[in-house]
Amino acid sequence: MRNHLVENYGELLNVDGSLREPGWSTSLVQHYDRKAIKASKFRIKEWDYYLVLSQDYGVAFTVSDCGYLGLHSVSFLDFKTPSETTKTVIQPFPMGKLKMPSHSDKGNVHYSDKNLSIDYIKTQGERRIICSCKNFKDGNDFKCDIKLSQPPMDTMVIATPWKEDKKAFYYNQKINCMRADGYFTLGGMKYTFDPATDFGTLDWGRGVWTYDNTWYWGSGNCIIDGKPFGFNIGYGFGDTSAASENILFYDGKAHKLDDVYFNIPESSFTDPWTFTSSDGRFEMDFTPIIDRSANIDLKVLASIQHQVFGRITGKAVLDDGTVLEIKDMLMFAEKVHNKY
Repeated sequence: MRNHLVENYGELLNVDGSLREPGWSTSLVQHYDRKAIKASKFRIKEWDYYLVLSQDYGVAFTVSDCGYLGLHSVSFLDFKTPSETTKTVIQPFPMGKLKMPSHSDKGNVHYSDKNLSIDYIKTQGERRIICSCKNFKDGNDFKCDIKLSQPPMDTMVIATPWKEDKKAFYYNQKINCMRADGYFTLGGMKYTFDPATDFGTLDWGRGVWTYDNTWYWGSGNCIIDGKPFGFNIGYGFGDTSAASENILFYDGKAHKLDDVYFNIPESSFTDPWTFTSSDGRFEMDFTPIIDRSANIDLKVLASIQHQVFGRITGKAVLDDGTVLEIKDMLMFAEKVHNKY
């Protein structure tokens, strides 16, 4: 696969609404402007998803404006039990009312109703997540105040078109290796994050999708030889002939990968998987812990999701040939099929 590095430092879209330059970059060098989209506003999709993990537990937050509906959620992951709890609020026809920022480094995100409140607050070098959710689990409320540090470092940005619709595009940034500090409370318990060992990841997305899509996505962060290590892997979404989204991060620098394959057993998502790669630079055994699954099938609208958390063991190879040995690293990998 070609991995075209974007050289166009300017607008994301042409005047006809098509992508000016598909490919990847290490920052948001192209400018997203909602007003430049030529597709129906019902089809515009904008979201910010955060995942924060320790070795024993984690939390995830979504604020999204998907045109005719908004999906806002909080998840608690317990890797010891193991178990997961997710609360989702469906907001009808947000249609841009959330005013999602056009850049991940500028502007805050806010959603609130009588039961759920989520704030993402961006300051220089830091992201803050403040959330409260009433009656989240067993009658108990959920609250959190988490800070993610973001020093200057490479990220994964990809601009992806669809062959079948020139007005459809996917502009996405994944930010790995953000050290996590702070806490959340649930059921009389206070859970804390330690920036020496715990990390957060951001999935920032803007675009217009086609109706029926299946994608694969995986990510993880840890410390190797005293330095932050993370990765983003995925495929299946749009026309990725210009570039893949597969990448390693080590000590703040990006190391681009070619194709990575999710070898999911037909027997069950919780049986062992493997990850293999076309360039031999990402070879892993994956042992699942939790399958955070959801199955919504309304015929015209459908979402079948399997977000599987577990641990990998294997090797990752940097651009200079350095082999990093991975042992029991916590990560997630998902397969999602959406029709909407």
